Amino acid sequence: MEILKQGKSVDDIKSADEKVSGIVRNTLKKIENEGDKAVRELSEQFDKWSPEAFRLSDDQIQDIVNQIPEQTKTDIAFAQGNIRKFAEAQKNSMKDIEIEMEPGIILGHKNIPVNSVGCYVPGGRYPMVASAHMSVLTAKVAGVSRVIACTPPINGEIPKETVYAMHKAGADEIYILGGIQAMGAMAIGTDSINSVDMIVGPGNAFVAEAKRQLFGKVGIDLLAGPTEVMIIADEKSDPEMIATDLLGQLEHGPTSPGVLITTSKDVADKTVEELERQLKVLSTGEVARQSWEEYGQIILVKNNEEALKVADDLAYEHVEILTEDEDYFLDNMTNYGALFIGPRTNVAFGDKVIGTNHTLPTKEAAKYTGGLWVGKFIKNVTYQRITSDEKSAKIGEYAARLCQLENFAGHAEQGLLRVRKYGNK
Repeated sequence: MEILKQGKSVDDIKSADEKVSGIVRNTLKKIENEGDKAVRELSEQFDKWSPEAFRLSDDQIQDIVNQIPEQTKTDIAFAQGNIRKFAEAQKNSMKDIEIEMEPGIILGHKNIPVNSVGCYVPGGRYPMVASAHMSVLTAKVAGVSRVIACTPPINGEIPKETVYAMHKAGADEIYILGGIQAMGAMAIGTDSINSVDMIVGPGNAFVAEAKRQLFGKVGIDLLAGPTEVMIIADEKSDPEMIATDLLGQLEHGPTSPGVLITTSKDVADKTVEELERQLKVLSTGEVARQSWEEYGQIILVKNNEEALKVADDLAYEHVEILTEDEDYFLDNMTNYGALFIGPRTNVAFGDKVIGTNHTLPTKEAAKYTGGLWVGKFIKNVTYQRITSDEKSAKIGEYAARLCQLENFAGHAEQGLLRVRKYGNK
């Protein structure tokens, strides 16, 4: 393995995140102590936004619906149709089970949706309309009864397309509220916003840190940092396509990592030339250039086996496979958020429209978790039932002896009581 270009490490990114920790902690404490007053002050400070009510009324939503162009409605319907279809298929793969371990001893599990979820949909430089589909719609498919959605204003205006997407996805309440104040209000609750059991969705460093600090008080989907893209290529890969697909993610922000892993020095060199050419004409080139210069990497490997080892060690969020042997990586790669296999697909398809979810693990979290899906909104809970006196006494004997091994006298007595009550009959 040879590193042709070295970018900043995951540790550098984590270090940058730590700088916002104190700000988030103090802000959440302020929301906890002052409720709506704090939320309004923060919204005024950071978003210059202080409406009569942060929650949109039914009439306001309908007015927004009426303003959306028909083509936009069609496009959103297409994307949401795909996302719903895939999410429903995922849900159908989750089955309640019940098994009789032996006559009279019954164990089972049930899949129960979370009762209430708060979905954050980012705004700012890029209004993330697609995040409404990925969070709100997926939660609704999972069976969540109350789904609220927050998104910030953009330049003092309501982001109409985002609100429309939230509405069509099935949001029960829609708030024009951003940043730490949105996360805190949803998780902690205020006089005007009832708290939820779980918060989900991507966001900037402050939103991500708020999520981290609120975890435990509420559930979360995952901790998502700056978006990442990896492309695995060989001598047959197209440098123009590699450059295009790298820049398509690097434009997200100045700290978005991108890496090319390739077996071909020639492809690596030509990709660098393509990157430079495209950066000169890309409208978001200034941001993408900073990401590439500071967080971009090119790693030259000997073969697919070495590429696989490097890729699994980096554990990136988005991984495009542009090699001749596509199935090798599908069959063997273990650490990634989502795979995009072959030149006919790409990260943008997955992020926006094809049907898979775009809220995915970053910063090596793919080593232990997958991305957002219906299962994240569903609790797998177990139950047990014994219908036989004989079997209750039998389990009681085993349980008592095992509890005594651990010096749990009270635990053991639970078993012994069943032996005395139900045994020797």
